[in-house]
Amino acid sequence: MIQLVANLLKLLNSEAEPAQISLALCLAMVLGFTPLFSLHNLIILFIICVVRVNLSACLLGWAIFSGIAWLIDPLFHGLGHWILTLPSLEGLWTSLYNLSLFRLARFNNTVVMGSLLTALVLFVPLFLVTNRLIAGYRTHLLAWVDKSRLMKIFKASKIYDVYKALA
Repeated sequence: MIQLVANLLKLLNSEAEPAQISLALCLAMVLGFTPLFSLHNLIILFIICVVRVNLSACLLGWAIFSGIAWLIDPLFHGLGHWILTLPSLEGLWTSLYNLSLFRLARFNNTVVMGSLLTALVLFVPLFLVTNRLIAGYRTHLLAWVDKSRLMKIFKASKIYDVYKALA
């Protein structure tokens, strides 16, 4: 737990662009929300390797979003079941299922469909919010936090020693 807090502080105070951290968290959300062995996750991993994103933010976000997904999997199942059983989309799902690529992607699985749809809907809002929060933290809060009494106490603790050892 102490190392997780230290990693988060190190990440927020790093020289990485806020957009790199935000994009990493958004891609990690897709990885974390959806079942791991899915075709679209291979594409997301390829994007993570090709695009310049903060890898530690991605790994941290993946762990966090995997835990969140474990808690809300029943909601993903319900959403996926609703989408896959809509009478107006039955012809679309039937024709897509006849394609080999669609069967490999496992979009006929209710949890895969619900979690991927949720992740895609939340992708842009999460990017904008985290980008704004990180930029705001760095411009407004970081200077104030460094001068605060709480930070002086924190710098005297073991957590700060771990943070410094990682930095």
